Amino acid sequence: MRHSTFRQLEIFEAIARLGSFTRAAEELHLTQPTVSMQMKKLCDAVGTALVEQVGKKVLLTEDGRELAQASRDIFAILDRYAMSVAERQGLRKGRLRLMAITTASYFAPRLLGAFSKRHPGIEVSLRVTNKEQVLASMTDNLDDLYLLGTPPDEVDVVAMPIMDNPIVVLAPPDHPLAEARRISLERLAQEPWIMREAGSGTRKAIERLFLGRGLEIRPRLELGSNEAIKQAILSGLGLSALSGHTLVLHQPGQFAVLDAEGFPIQRHWYAVYPAGRQISTVARAFLDFLLADRGPENHARA
Repeated sequence: MRHSTFRQLEIFEAIARLGSFTRAAEELHLTQPTVSMQMKKLCDAVGTALVEQVGKKVLLTEDGRELAQASRDIFAILDRYAMSVAERQGLRKGRLRLMAITTASYFAPRLLGAFSKRHPGIEVSLRVTNKEQVLASMTDNLDDLYLLGTPPDEVDVVAMPIMDNPIVVLAPPDHPLAEARRISLERLAQEPWIMREAGSGTRKAIERLFLGRGLEIRPRLELGSNEAIKQAILSGLGLSALSGHTLVLHQPGQFAVLDAEGFPIQRHWYAVYPAGRQISTVARAFLDFLLADRGPENHARA
């Protein structure tokens, strides 16, 4: 173990967390051959196999699970040290690690960009992934803050609303309902719908609204990304309801936002961290930055 390096442990921890050599390489901005070579060197230094390949899955051996936990403990100690240094230096130096669900990618980079302009000495990173990966990271305390549309029930957290997240009904601009006013839920339920996967916070909010009126919508399509849903809408495959933030990069008029009963559904974006965790000076400064002037448009002007 004395001949292993922190970089090798970092690579191994990413493989253990993500369950994939390829995804670990992408996250760490390395080539897959480099990741494989460093893992071989680490296994040689340890003197035992740390992972095993089962089909396309990478699973940890018993020794691998033990080393994964030891690696996280080492990185946690280093993070606490870095936190104490950052506190002594104020906000001249430090690191901020954010993780966000996919929809937050429409505004999170702008928030980070505005914060970085104010504090150029802070190193920032953002990982965008699905809710399951966010929960796994949160359980293991791997990031400073998490941006979510709904605080999780599975983990005890502190959740602060940082901006509005309106859910709007979208249709192609030539849809027969595009110019209609106060469209009833009963009328909307007759249309084919394109929905996110089961368990999505947006989908739950939509289904809750319709069920409150004794209505059920059966999706024509279930798609795993907002971009795929928007393409399906423009192809005339049906209506959908998405966060208004998903329209920020589109030209006005590219989609029709329907004037529908019960919409927009008013939700919020939250900054979240595990309860009981002492967050760093940098993370606290970013939270204060978000709460002082809510909304990505305001931060974009900062």
